Amino acid sequence: MGDDSEWMKLPIDQRCEHKVWKARLNGYEEALKLFQRIEDEKSPEWSKYLGLIKKFVTDSNAVAQLKGLEAAVAYVENAHVAGKTTGDVVSGVVSKVFNQPKARAKELGMDICLMYIEIEKADMVQEELVKGLDNKNPKIVVACIETIRKALCEFGSKIVTLKPIVKILPKLFESREKAIRDEAKLLAVETYKWIRDAIRPPLQNINSVQLKELEEEWVKLPATAPKQTRFLRSQQDLKAKFEMQQAAGGDDVDGDDDDEGCAPQVDPYELLEAVEVLSKLPKDFYEKIEAKKWQERKEALEAVEALAKNPKLENGDYGDLVRALKKVIGKDANVMLVTLAAKCLAGLAAGLRKKFGTYAGHVVPTILEKFKEKKPQVVQALQEAIDAVFLTTTLQNLSEDILAVMDNKNPSIKQQASLFLARSFCHCTPSSLPKSLLKPFCAAFLKQVNDSAPEVRDAAFEALGTAMKVLGEKAVNPFLTDLDKLKLDKIKECADKIELASGKKGGGAEKEKPAPKAQPPPEAPTKPSAPPKKASVAKPAGPPKKGKPVAAVNGKGKKAVESKDMVEAELSAEVCEEMSAAVLPASCMQLLDSANWKERLASMEEFQKAVEQMDKNEMPCQALVRMLAKKPGWKETNFQVMQMKLHIVGLIAQKGTFSKTSAFTVLDGLVDKVGDIKCGGKAKEALTAIGEACSLPWTAEQVVSMAFAQKNPKNQAEALNWLANAMKEFGFAGINVKAFISNVKTALAATNPAVRTAAIALLGVMYLYMGAPLRMFFEDEKPALLAQIDAEFEKMQGQSPPAPFRGNSKKGIEDDREEAEEQDDEGGQDVMDLLPRTDISDKITSEMVSKIGDKNWKTRKEGLEELAAVISEAKFIQPNVGELPMALKGRLNDSNKILVLQTLTILQQIATAMGPALKQHVKNLGIPVITVLGDSKSNVRAAALTTLNAWVEQTGMKEWLEGEDLSEELKKENPFLRQEVLAWLAEKLPTLRSVSSDLMICVPNLYACLEDRNGDVRKKAQDALPTFMMHLGYEKMLKATGKLKPASKDQVVSMLEKARAVMPAKPAAPAKAASSKTPACPPAAKPLSAPSKSQSVSEDSGVFEPKSDTKKTKPGGTAAKGKVLGGKKAPAKTSAKDEDDKSGPIFSIIPNGKEQRIKEEKGLKVLKWNFMTPRDEYVEQLKNQMSTCVARWLQDELFHFDFQRHVKAIGAMIEHLEEERDATISCLDLILKWFTLRFFDTNTSVLMKALEYLKLLFSMLSRENYHLNEFEASSFIPYLIVKVGESKDVVRKDVRAILTMLCKVYPASKVFTFLMDGTKSKNSKQRAECLEELGCLIESYGMNVCQPTPAKSLKEIAVHIGDRDTSVRNAALNTVVTVYNVCGDQVFKLIGNLSEKDMSMLEERIKRSAKKTPAAPARQPEERVQRAPPGNPNASMTRKPAPDEAPNKLKIMYRTYRIQARAQNALAEQSSPAITKEFQLDLDMIENDHTRVSELPDLVQHKLDELLEPVMIPEPKIRAVSPHFDDLRNSTASTINFVISQVASGDINTSIQALAQIDEVLRQKDKAEAMSGHIDQFLIATFMQLRLIYNTHMADDRLDKKEIFKLYSCIIGNMLSLFSMESLAREASMGVLKDLMHGLITLMLDARVEDIEDGQQLIRSVNLLVVRVLEKSDQTNILSALLVLLQDSLISAAGSPKFSELVMKCLWRMIRFLPETIGSINLDRILLDVHNFMKVFPKEKLKQLKSDVPHRTLKTLLHTLCRLTGAKILDHLSMIENKNESELESHLRRVVKHSSSLSGFKSDRGTEKGTIRPDEKMSKAKVSDILSEIFKKIGSKENTKEGLTELYEYKQRYSDADLEPFLRNTSQFFQSYVERGLRIIESEREGKSRSQTSNPVIPPRGTDNVSDSSSVSLNSNGEELKPAVYYERLKILRQRHGLENNTKQQQQEEDDRPPLTSLLSKPSVASSTDMLHSKLSHLKESREQYHQEQSHSHSPSRSSTPATNLDDLKKRLERIKSNRQ
Repeated sequence: MGDDSEWMKLPIDQRCEHKVWKARLNGYEEALKLFQRIEDEKSPEWSKYLGLIKKFVTDSNAVAQLKGLEAAVAYVENAHVAGKTTGDVVSGVVSKVFNQPKARAKELGMDICLMYIEIEKADMVQEELVKGLDNKNPKIVVACIETIRKALCEFGSKIVTLKPIVKILPKLFESREKAIRDEAKLLAVETYKWIRDAIRPPLQNINSVQLKELEEEWVKLPATAPKQTRFLRSQQDLKAKFEMQQAAGGDDVDGDDDDEGCAPQVDPYELLEAVEVLSKLPKDFYEKIEAKKWQERKEALEAVEALAKNPKLENGDYGDLVRALKKVIGKDANVMLVTLAAKCLAGLAAGLRKKFGTYAGHVVPTILEKFKEKKPQVVQALQEAIDAVFLTTTLQNLSEDILAVMDNKNPSIKQQASLFLARSFCHCTPSSLPKSLLKPFCAAFLKQVNDSAPEVRDAAFEALGTAMKVLGEKAVNPFLTDLDKLKLDKIKECADKIELASGKKGGGAEKEKPAPKAQPPPEAPTKPSAPPKKASVAKPAGPPKKGKPVAAVNGKGKKAVESKDMVEAELSAEVCEEMSAAVLPASCMQLLDSANWKERLASMEEFQKAVEQMDKNEMPCQALVRMLAKKPGWKETNFQVMQMKLHIVGLIAQKGTFSKTSAFTVLDGLVDKVGDIKCGGKAKEALTAIGEACSLPWTAEQVVSMAFAQKNPKNQAEALNWLANAMKEFGFAGINVKAFISNVKTALAATNPAVRTAAIALLGVMYLYMGAPLRMFFEDEKPALLAQIDAEFEKMQGQSPPAPFRGNSKKGIEDDREEAEEQDDEGGQDVMDLLPRTDISDKITSEMVSKIGDKNWKTRKEGLEELAAVISEAKFIQPNVGELPMALKGRLNDSNKILVLQTLTILQQIATAMGPALKQHVKNLGIPVITVLGDSKSNVRAAALTTLNAWVEQTGMKEWLEGEDLSEELKKENPFLRQEVLAWLAEKLPTLRSVSSDLMICVPNLYACLEDRNGDVRKKAQDALPTFMMHLGYEKMLKATGKLKPASKDQVVSMLEKARAVMPAKPAAPAKAASSKTPACPPAAKPLSAPSKSQSVSEDSGVFEPKSDTKKTKPGGTAAKGKVLGGKKAPAKTSAKDEDDKSGPIFSIIPNGKEQRIKEEKGLKVLKWNFMTPRDEYVEQLKNQMSTCVARWLQDELFHFDFQRHVKAIGAMIEHLEEERDATISCLDLILKWFTLRFFDTNTSVLMKALEYLKLLFSMLSRENYHLNEFEASSFIPYLIVKVGESKDVVRKDVRAILTMLCKVYPASKVFTFLMDGTKSKNSKQRAECLEELGCLIESYGMNVCQPTPAKSLKEIAVHIGDRDTSVRNAALNTVVTVYNVCGDQVFKLIGNLSEKDMSMLEERIKRSAKKTPAAPARQPEERVQRAPPGNPNASMTRKPAPDEAPNKLKIMYRTYRIQARAQNALAEQSSPAITKEFQLDLDMIENDHTRVSELPDLVQHKLDELLEPVMIPEPKIRAVSPHFDDLRNSTASTINFVISQVASGDINTSIQALAQIDEVLRQKDKAEAMSGHIDQFLIATFMQLRLIYNTHMADDRLDKKEIFKLYSCIIGNMLSLFSMESLAREASMGVLKDLMHGLITLMLDARVEDIEDGQQLIRSVNLLVVRVLEKSDQTNILSALLVLLQDSLISAAGSPKFSELVMKCLWRMIRFLPETIGSINLDRILLDVHNFMKVFPKEKLKQLKSDVPHRTLKTLLHTLCRLTGAKILDHLSMIENKNESELESHLRRVVKHSSSLSGFKSDRGTEKGTIRPDEKMSKAKVSDILSEIFKKIGSKENTKEGLTELYEYKQRYSDADLEPFLRNTSQFFQSYVERGLRIIESEREGKSRSQTSNPVIPPRGTDNVSDSSSVSLNSNGEELKPAVYYERLKILRQRHGLENNTKQQQQEEDDRPPLTSLLSKPSVASSTDMLHSKLSHLKESREQYHQEQSHSHSPSRSSTPATNLDDLKKRLERIKSNRQ
């Protein structure tokens, strides 16, 4: 006993785990007492026993174990923490208690399990019990089954999950142990109580005896559903209710509830295990199914049928199988096989359910077509198949296919389609069968009820009856207005019959009904109000009531009764008389048809009074209007009587219940009078009243068709005018545009101008509502008419349609309004539905599909390109695209990412082209796009997201959220996929008013994402949580956490609580007009800060524009010396003194050190500088790299752990920055990397110091013209951008300043890319700042800065308009507004598809920015950067051309000031307005004006002293390009890219500077090669600039036309240089050449150019350039380009005929030289282009053109090609796919045949074609051609000079040329004129050769020497002109290079000399260029010498120095000041 006393002293918890069993027994007893005693469930005492409870139940001693079990029950019941022990304790119970012989132990074990269930741990208990069923000990298995049964019996099927139980039951029935089988039987019986017949399918395969026994037991069970008798802790309210009911004995009530709540919840399908069947298909299935023997095909189908019988199938790719079955159904002649295939399809559809929806659209059309079979067994199988398919999808998705067969010729097809619809309607509810869907079906049924075949009629009646049963009469009746009473009764009769059948189906037999019933919620968004969502879907009366609240809200509350009276039966004349007599005075009735007009008038007056006094309900409208029509009726001759009649009609329509029948009676008469001068007004009023009564759409349709039936032009014109006005008054809702279009087209073709004008005016009004798509209907009209229509549309542009004020009050148009609202919800796509859509299914050939699926990626690419071409050609397409979806789906997971991207682009194209009908492809094509979001490449993901959004914009979200597809995607453990999908859902869900209940399926996966390993996924899941909750509700989502593990559950529940607090409200439905405006209001706070922001931008632009040509002038000089001198000695010296005094350089130059580091990083020998946070290895690597080139003491400071040492180190670096510039540059990569590490420090003082140094560093780099290389940029800029999101304003400001400086040393377009990446950050401040910075870049550099393309980048920027953070939204809006200011309305194309809300915010912001401009003159320069070149402050401030006398001193000061301001970080927003004021002054004006005082203080005091000190004139840097190219080979390409990007700048000066730089490169042969590879890019920039000048600059009166002329000159000069180099010219691609030729020809035809001074000269130069382009370009490309251009110009009706004429002239020129160029031409390509041309313009169409020249041109081209190549030409048709599409082949064959018959003869000399003859003959023909061309020129007034020059050059080249034949037939005067002209040219040339160093190189063949054709006429003393000519050119070059600054001097010189064009003359004569070069180089040398003598001064040619300029300025300012005082 001594031992006993020992353990008795121990605490209870220690006794419980004592080794002596008695001690444990005692411990358990004490613990039991303790547990019963503790009242607080959260007492700390419980925690002591947490780890012991498992030992309680698993005690090895049986006696102790019993007591332990009792204690455990008490613990679990009372302890709050007990849940944590569930898994351990229950598994202990299963393994150690259920095998005990004692019944009490087993009973206690069960109690413990049930108690755990009670404390909410059902899932874990069930899991352990199910595991126990696999135990080998039968006792344990029996006990587990019994426990599960007991749990189910007490807690019910809501708590105990039945699926795993049902799954394991069949296995238990197979057990050898009888006890297990018996217990399993009891469990099956208990399960049956809860789920009834749902348990049958899983038990179908058990032993038949057992099944029979079960059936017997099941029959005995009561029919009422069981009730839950034990409740969870969270169900205490239910428990109380249950106890009350038991006490009261009212079980039934709860029973009903439970029955409703429990029983229907379990779908037998859910309890089944899915079977994988695809792998079990016979291996030869696909061969057999194609076999010729029907028996083999039958075998294959039987194999599928057996597999398809499985009630639940595993998801997979059934595409091939479905296609095979579809082929059998559609094409197999054996009906038995068709039946089999249909059964297989039905099985697949039933087994896959919603997952089969993807394939539904493919098989339904085939099944419907096959209903033509008469055999009952086939029809039945097809019916079963189509019914099963219907349950997998929605009626909306199938509607197109069904409607397509509703008017089929075969009655069986029509009948079965209607019957199918009838059966489908049974599964629909009012919300899943909206009016927009029912309307087209009803229209089809109405045709069928009049069908000749009775079975078709009956089927239509049945379908209509079903629809009426589902929706109620009220909803269907409006569509049945045209039916007579008999037919209506028949429909009602059908509806009554159907009630019984469908009622029964719905209740019991049709078990799959619950699935379709779950569909209503997704339809809800199309309804006007969301609240009734919770209402039971079974109530058919629910949705129709929705109309009323909406009507009330909109103030349109009228009784619904009126809709029924819209149509009434037609009354006979007698009835009308009786009814009228009852309400009208007798005298009135008698005098109605009196012969005396006065009596008739009196009768009318009485009639009017009677009508005015009549009550609405008593007014017999039809009878009254028929009385008015009584003789003379509408033929009334007296206008007074007629006016009264018309007035009365209007009154009746307004006051009475006016039906369409009544309207028909009067409309014809009204339309007849609408054009009457006296009665027209009253007629229009009456029409408007009828429009209000019977709805405008209907009335308008009748009026217009009647007007055009009458042939009276006045009536037609006035009817159209009335309609245009009525549309404005009534609004556009419900208008049938298609119905009007044909009449409008008739009106447009009318001979009467009034009718045409009215039609165009009507189109203008329609344009207000429809926008651009309206024009699509009139593409084929004549150009003149189209121009008028366009002009009308232009007037309407920018206007918004007026608010309707008529019609809305009438219930009669309720349907239209509801439809309009539905369409509004879907994005207002009704207009899109009207567009003519092309059926491209025939173009999607099997070849194309097989190409797209080919093994070779190039072939696949070809297939995709062909498809893209088909879609882009069709513009708008029908949804029928055949096999395409499956083919494209395969490409979305292509291994080649280029093809994936291409496919995504095509899918975007399809979205735009197909419009709303895209919905049916969401499942098979849309969902795979979501899968692509999981791609590892960010660009692919971005493209997928863009595609996804493009699709959603067309389809809405409903289809995407239905079914399990989205849930399946989220289930995939791909972090990219998860975060993208969640982010997308978080963005989209808040915009929806209601969603599909299927969204709930995604919740478990959402919870899984909340615990994902990837942080980004977790973050996105948290963001998405509130958006899910707004639709599903907190309660549902909380309940869904029940299945989570305890630890996870707690975490998720806490997140749910947080999400609940921030849950967004659902978007409001009704008031559309208001809501569209409201989103723009919140950002209203922003405008105040906007001006200041843009001020700083303008300042920026001023700083970097003059230095935009970033290049390095010193590397060859100073740096090189540094390397030689300091390379070896410096390190030794510094190391000696490092420890002592820290003197000496801190950085040392290691030769090629940087290059070596770059090489190592490229070769991955060291870590790439790329991290989220810097790891130790990065720091260590940088330390090692710096050790060689940084002073040791500095390195110690730089890598010290103390931040103060870092500050010290940066201070030292600042001190040494200027003196060690070269060394700093050589170590720049390391310095920048070190600073990126500092960006991760939290210490602000280090950060501020670092930013201070960086500002100085970049300022120095800019001065040194250093250009950051890619490695330096990529290892620094991303980390700098991270800091732009810093919370401290001062840091952000500095970072922005550094970013601006960066653009001087690194291309802005590349900085743009980094900033775009920055906008993807999670930090909202960073996103906002990056967006602001992007706006600044666009404002400063124009659209070319946007990378990769403006469209892509703008789309990404626009995404942020929908950001949740206000600052980000505002920044995105500001940036897009900036783009709008730069490129106008084009911005809407670039940003792509925005949500309605985002678009309205943007439009509002744009409006506001437009309103602000006049009020804030300081912002004007920034609003349109294009207009204001920074180098010209006068232009930028006043937005007018700078006056000639503007002193250039001011420009220089202004520029210098801005550079200094930037260097000193004077970026504060407040300072910028002051700066603009300072330099916006017109000094001369102020000196004379003594009235204005207000702005003076700012002016004088500001910063004048600073201006005086370092007035540095920025060196012209254009000449410095060359050394830049020599020294920076690796960045040559990027420099050229940068310069080219500036060519297309909206700023004229920037563009001229860039052109000058490129010209510099092109003129030096050794440098010109650098342009190779950039030619297309350069030409694109050039023609973009040409387009900009044509569209913008030329139209802007504020711009000086001389500036534009100068720009044109630069462009043409550059082009001439480029196209004089054949190697470069040949690089130009076809598309680019096409655009270039388009631009040049447009320029030649621009009448405005002629108005410019020297405009003729410009046009001649363009002419010369065109000739050069034709000669030097790749001949295939240019010929191809001209053909395409000709085709386009002939197609475009608006094009100028002169344009086509010039294109053809170019073609003739090309044809003339074909004999020489034929060898280099790719004939296959040319013939393909000709084929395409002839396809668009067949022979007949060509002949119809006004001019026959196109026809002749084409014939000549083909004839020449045939002559030159003979019959071989027919071998060159390889690229043409279908030769029969055009007449090309037949034409060629004719020509070849014809020419072979003439081969013996010579061709006629007069024709302009060469023949294949020996060389000498061919050259003779050519000679005659060339000479005849030259003499033509000499004979024309304009080109005589040019012709003489060419003749002279020709004679020089061919001295033996015989001119006699050409001069023989001319007059003596002409001959002497030619000789004299040649002599003059000869003497000139001799003079030139003396004065020039080299002879002029004369380009062959027709290059015109334009240089001499300026305004000076030629004479013998031409040499006297030379200095003036060259001086002029030199002056212009000096200006371009920034050397010409004195405008006044320039003006005087211009007065002295005749004006000459700048660049036009340059390229034509090589020697002149050389001379200019030499002059310029002299000039430069003299300037450099001058600089050495006298720093910072002008070259000797300048008239004044900056110092004197400044003195002068200061004196003038002082004078102003004294005047004011």
